[in-house]
Amino acid sequence: MYKTLKEIAKFIDGVVVGDDSVVIRGVAGIKEACAGDITFLANPKYFPLIDKTGASAIVTSEDVETKHKPIIRVENPSLAFAKIVASFAPTEVTHPKGIHSSVILGKNLSLGKDVAIAAYTIIEDDVSIGDNTIIYSGCFVGHHTKIGSDTLIYPNVSIRERVSIGNRVIIHSGTVIGSDGFGFVTIKGKHHKIPQTGTVEIGDDVEIGANVTIDRARFDKTVIGSGTKIDNLVQIAHNVVIGENSIIVAQAGISGSTVLGKNVTLAGQVGVVGHITIGDNAVVMAQAGVSKSVPAETTVWGYPAKPVDVAKRVNASVQNLPRLYRAVAELKKKIEELESKLKKK
Repeated sequence: MYKTLKEIAKFIDGVVVGDDSVVIRGVAGIKEACAGDITFLANPKYFPLIDKTGASAIVTSEDVETKHKPIIRVENPSLAFAKIVASFAPTEVTHPKGIHSSVILGKNLSLGKDVAIAAYTIIEDDVSIGDNTIIYSGCFVGHHTKIGSDTLIYPNVSIRERVSIGNRVIIHSGTVIGSDGFGFVTIKGKHHKIPQTGTVEIGDDVEIGANVTIDRARFDKTVIGSGTKIDNLVQIAHNVVIGENSIIVAQAGISGSTVLGKNVTLAGQVGVVGHITIGDNAVVMAQAGVSKSVPAETTVWGYPAKPVDVAKRVNASVQNLPRLYRAVAELKKKIEELESKLKKK
């Protein structure tokens, strides 16, 4: 398969600067690309590679300049390049069709049109599944659970009882939704389990990565807002509420009853204590430990997390501690020498 730059630009609604007749035969990253490939440039740290890459053309943002090779200017290079990749190498996935004979179906089910359920899956009583939803093999769906339309559930997902999942949701393998929240009361040195009687509610257009755990609420519900995307290996505790269109990156952990606003980003390995609020559009940078509420429109970092400009100054000061220690040691030595001389006088 090959396309000209003119054809590609039309496809992604971009503007060609340079020769639009250049023929593109493949796609690659900016470091790996060679002649005949098209690549993209979105991260400023790769700007020095714009004139060094072997690619025949580059998809860039609207403010990038280069005279060494043709470019296609677009509003969002990452999104545009994703469309190009899909057009050159469309993903061919054969999803299950129909209901396999080994599936165990409960009573009083409501199954929509063209629902597909693969082998060795268990669907318990009073479950509702919407049109065109696909459930791969080895899954478990507990009683009184509702799953919307056009949802895709990959193998070995466990969805406990009374959970609600919206439309166009994607859930990757190994994820557990609706497991008991971690609730115990300690009396005379023994931990007594607190019943977790609530549920989990997941909105539309949510994607949940592999091996994610989302606990049911102690009362009421744990909520994942519509449009939110959750990476692999994330833990979301009981009664957490995550607003719409948030991003939760791998190995993040959110303690119970914490509320995240809309468009919040938690980067990798972030830890959040319970019973706090993180405001709309806040960003928590990687490995931060959030011990108190974060205002909206704020970026925080560090442990404990603090506004990023403060955290950077603190970090810079810490890096200078060895030099400061040596300086103090030298001053101490000089003071001791001066005191010794004064005593002799």
